[in-house]
Amino acid sequence: MKHIKGIIFDLDGVLVHTDELHYQAWKQIADKAGIPFDREVNHRLRGVSRMESLAIILENDDKNRTDEEKQAMADEKNKLYRNLLKSLTPLSVEPDIRKSLHALREKGIKLAIGSSSKNARTILQNIGLSTMFDAVSDGNNITHSKPHPEVFLLAAQYMGLTPEECTVVEDARAGVDAAVDGGFTCFAMGDAADYGRATHRIENVKDILDYFD
Repeated sequence: MKHIKGIIFDLDGVLVHTDELHYQAWKQIADKAGIPFDREVNHRLRGVSRMESLAIILENDDKNRTDEEKQAMADEKNKLYRNLLKSLTPLSVEPDIRKSLHALREKGIKLAIGSSSKNARTILQNIGLSTMFDAVSDGNNITHSKPHPEVFLLAAQYMGLTPEECTVVEDARAGVDAAVDGGFTCFAMGDAADYGRATHRIENVKDILDYFD
């Protein structure tokens, strides 16, 4: 992959696992509102924005919520989630992931984050990876969440690269769709590993190094 000059990583589920923290926060919101919510519903929230996640949860609601009520629920979820993020430390990142990122940088590959989360920078700081990336594109600078390709297109732009010069690493189908629709190649892992639109399938982040030997 000699033409690849940059790699854009999704954050949650790829570099660090915060899925359980999202679930715990949304579960508290749903239980308080009397809305049925389980891990099957939570699985549908992967890769999408906070308000879109709430819209999915409210599909099981028997009340017509006002926009103000919806915003209050989303804000409360974020407050709960940010409190749970305090549990993240550099030990939350697997050693192989940290080593792989260093190895890619040594090969001259630029690295970026492409995440729909508005808490991406806080997470990076808590896990000790904030200085590892050349660019961060997240929920604070996009108007469309995945599967729209905007977050990845901006990440490439911030690195001064074209989509053809970058590849994306994702664990959600919505993220794979965003990458492919944006003109990127894509490494898929985790829940997205069996998705047919992915360019490559890997077990973990360190497997990416095999493509850059």
